[in-house]
Amino acid sequence: MGAIDDVIHFITSGSIAGLPTIVVMILPFVVGLIVGYLVHKFLKFAIIAAVIIFIVSYLGFFGLSLGTLKDLSDKYGPIAVQYGALLIGLLPLSVGFIVGLIIGFIFS
Repeated sequence: MGAIDDVIHFITSGSIAGLPTIVVMILPFVVGLIVGYLVHKFLKFAIIAAVIIFIVSYLGFFGLSLGTLKDLSDKYGPIAVQYGALLIGLLPLSVGFIVGLIIGFIFS
């Protein structure tokens, strides 16, 4: 019980960069809720857009070839990975963030 008492004492007393510790712990959860909600909404639009592009390319109005997609992924893939790594480095990846992400994704 000594470790649990130390954790509870750390949470309820003191501050980190002038903010109460509980605020610093709740902030990643709230950010996770927002990000989970936005990811869920974005995936709905992405799936709809993919279906529309597939239908339009099947009907011949838009040319969709694997060579073109590979060229686009070669061109923009490293940039997307770089910005994704930057975003992950900025966001606090904690248990609160991950739980908020899951809850925001499921309940949006």
